[in-house]
Amino acid sequence: MLKKIIASVLLLSLITIAIVQAMDNDPNNHEKEDSLGGLKIGAKAPNFSLKTLDGKQVELADYRGKKVMLNFWATWCPPCKKEMPDMEKYAQQAGDDVVVLAVNIDPENDVQAFVKENGITFTIPLDSNSAKNPVNERYKVLSIPTTYFIDKQGKITNKVLTAMQLKDMERNINSMQ
Repeated sequence: MLKKIIASVLLLSLITIAIVQAMDNDPNNHEKEDSLGGLKIGAKAPNFSLKTLDGKQVELADYRGKKVMLNFWATWCPPCKKEMPDMEKYAQQAGDDVVVLAVNIDPENDVQAFVKENGITFTIPLDSNSAKNPVNERYKVLSIPTTYFIDKQGKITNKVLTAMQLKDMERNINSMQ
């Protein structure tokens, strides 16, 4: 009888392990983290809807068919401030098939003054930790700046967990089909 109980427990344990491993390898489980934190490369980018500085509503799905550089930043972040001029240069030269979305995660600060002072013209959606389900949490942003590169089909092709230079932005966008 004891052997049957041990065999049953062992069998149940093996089945549980198999189920957990199958779930980890599920290609439909898009919001899995990778070892660096954040969403996995190759995952479908979660859709979101946020208001911009000028009060318009933007949704990631609106940009399907375009390449998207999705950046998360804050006004108080020195590396974020450092990459903004290159992001502006890139946005100006990118062309119609590329969109730069720089999601601000500290809208309680004076984002408008920051944007004006730095001559930023690309779209700035406003996210907040006080929201019910902030976008930066859905994207599992652990450090800023964090930038996701999303292809025309809505898949994450790369992510960068630090400030970038213009050449990094160009290389990441150009590597997409």
